[in-house]
Amino acid sequence: ILRNPSCVSSIFLTVGEKQLPQEVVFMAWSPKRDLIALANRAGEVLLHRLANFQRVWSLPPNENTGKEVTALAWRPDGKILAFGLTDTKRIILCDVEKPESLHSFSVDSSITYMHWMEVTEESSVLTSFYNAEDESNLLLPKLPALPKNYIKTNHVFYIFSEEKSDEIMKLLGDVRLNALVLGGSSGFIEIYAYGMFKIATVTGVAGSCRGLCLSSDLKSLSVITEIQDSSDSEAEITYFQLDTSLLSSYLPEVTRMARKFTHISTLLQYIKLSLTCMCEAWEEILMQMDSRLTKFVQEKNTTTSVQDEFMQLLLWGKASLELQALLMNQLTVKGLKKLGQSIESSYSSIQKLVISHLQSGSEALLYHLSELKGMALWKQKYESLGLDASGIEEAITAVGSFILKANELLQVIDSSMKNFKAFFRWLYVAMLRMSEDHVLPELNKMTQKDITFVADFLTEHFNEAPELYNRKGKYFNVERVGQYLKDEDDDLVSPPNTEGNQWFNFLKNSTHLKESPLLFPYYPEKSLHFVKKQMEGVIDQCLQKPADVIGKSVRQAFCMSLYKTSQRYFSTLFVKWNDKASNIHYVLFTILESSISKIYILRRHTDTSRSVSNGILALFYFYRCYSCLDAHFYDDETVTVVLKESVEQEGKERILAQLPLSSVYTDEDQEGEFIWDSTKRLEEQSGEIPTRTIFLENQWRVLENMKAQYVAVNGIRKVSCVLSSNLRHVRVFEMDVEDDGEVEEEEEEEITQTAAGEPEELNQSADNQESVCGASAEELPDEAEEHETSLGP
Repeated sequence: ILRNPSCVSSIFLTVGEKQLPQEVVFMAWSPKRDLIALANRAGEVLLHRLANFQRVWSLPPNENTGKEVTALAWRPDGKILAFGLTDTKRIILCDVEKPESLHSFSVDSSITYMHWMEVTEESSVLTSFYNAEDESNLLLPKLPALPKNYIKTNHVFYIFSEEKSDEIMKLLGDVRLNALVLGGSSGFIEIYAYGMFKIATVTGVAGSCRGLCLSSDLKSLSVITEIQDSSDSEAEITYFQLDTSLLSSYLPEVTRMARKFTHISTLLQYIKLSLTCMCEAWEEILMQMDSRLTKFVQEKNTTTSVQDEFMQLLLWGKASLELQALLMNQLTVKGLKKLGQSIESSYSSIQKLVISHLQSGSEALLYHLSELKGMALWKQKYESLGLDASGIEEAITAVGSFILKANELLQVIDSSMKNFKAFFRWLYVAMLRMSEDHVLPELNKMTQKDITFVADFLTEHFNEAPELYNRKGKYFNVERVGQYLKDEDDDLVSPPNTEGNQWFNFLKNSTHLKESPLLFPYYPEKSLHFVKKQMEGVIDQCLQKPADVIGKSVRQAFCMSLYKTSQRYFSTLFVKWNDKASNIHYVLFTILESSISKIYILRRHTDTSRSVSNGILALFYFYRCYSCLDAHFYDDETVTVVLKESVEQEGKERILAQLPLSSVYTDEDQEGEFIWDSTKRLEEQSGEIPTRTIFLENQWRVLENMKAQYVAVNGIRKVSCVLSSNLRHVRVFEMDVEDDGEVEEEEEEEITQTAAGEPEELNQSADNQESVCGASAEELPDEAEEHETSLGP
């Protein structure tokens, strides 16, 4: 490529510039808005606006999410930002409007790259499904919003609070299928429908993922990995093309199944957060009665039991001196009144959450699982995708058991509220009499029925239990609701009494009915938390099978070693699908070898047998004048690069340039086109690639007063962001603008000075083009030093 002296440089209008306090390690432009997401070395994720590089929000790191960001990706509609954290191995989906986590999940590997794509395929079957998606909204009531005053966020904001009741639909997004593809170390690759639920676990790829891209028609997955057998050996960069035709062939079925998966995943989170709110509503003050009675047992000198002490007070109206001291000095009248109010308030809140939230979420979960079971029974459509009707039936049964346990909790709450209300009313009057205070006439009335009710309560709840002290450090379990909310695997301290229950006796004596699949299993000894975790495990297990089946169907269609990293610096590794032709994609990577830096651009077709469409699209060599620091696809026809002048050039300026691929496109049937040999590394064949010279016109700009190193681009929004080598200085450009005014005069002066020198030559390759300018051998140590810090694409 020759730079035409008669052409002035492009303006690339600067619209923002800033010095940042922390080193930036990742940059990603929003696909729909003039927003750019940054991740810095401190673990903070930031969102900036194009205009003046104004900060929109920042999400600081925390122990719950993680502190080491290793990848960024935008959902195609630009409403959700995903980022991966290597220290906690978690993926966070963040709202673009606010620094709030909408959803998160754990993975088995540290994520090194992520790509979020959207299916563009159209069909009548898909269209009918898109139109029918709202059926569940017509049949199911809207989930009640969770009360925000019960949620302890700890920097993680939940999507179901009162002020964000519509966030669940934002999280689900458009009905059209989109998929978040994750790549990690040791060949880890997973695909998540709508960024939420795993639909494929891909195996058979070796090495740590450096780049990947799933085609918009779901036919092919391209992956670039770095394979290193040992710490002493040199790493090998390898390109894999994987056939994912099962996803493409069953696209309508995959879309419907994935949508159900995400609904189920969201409902599980809703139930989990409802239970969290219930735990928040339950207060530690409710344990005060148990702890005071235990202390009373340990300190009293008499042999009379606690139950007998209270019975004497109930029947004769007289209390022992020790009991009087407990009631008047430790519990106190004021304390008893506060305890009674706390119990009533807490139990009422928990009761409302169970009725309105747990039951609503569970019923919606049953609905979607039942629909999923119906899909699984249509074996012609869904058996190939791994949907298992028997496994889904087990999940439905587990949800039924959870609903039974929730109903049991309701009964315990109702009974406890009645018992405590009667008990505290009687004890309050008794303590007023001990203190010789006036007792209101309406409180002084107590019928024989009331006395019997309190006596039954004392008999059941005030028995000393030495074995309980060994387990829980207390002799009493007067408060019965909290045990259901404990996140423990232990059995309930005080399970419900089923003696005399006619239904239980009937089931016990009916052998056949007891094992009937029509009845949900009941676990009287277990807590609500335990049954909830059991339900989550069964659902995850049944929904995991499709991911395994689809993952095993993925086969390797093509594999080629690109180069080894011995004595070479490699920066960008990038895969991009053609926006206009879903069956064509490009692979871009840069390497530095001796005094020459190269940009390889490969063209691949989903049909690997088409040799004409599978080859080198362009190979740029950079000799003498410049070396390439970073390169990215601007669009299908342009590559944006950051160039650095060699040692011989004065000032060693950095240049932002656009390399037009369109100028070197050739007919597919051109004679002499280079066809690679997959048995050899690509770098070993670069000498066989034909070359020709083209002109680099006015698409370049000198980056004044900036030691530029990296660039992030968005061809749709026509913007770029350049980052300096110290990772703290950013400059943002609008790429397609006309020069005018003072800026034009300055640019003309710079071009005149440049034109006075010798034209810089850039040698272009292959089927197409290349650009060149290289660093001298003397500059290599400095080059390597700058490249120690790597920035994710």
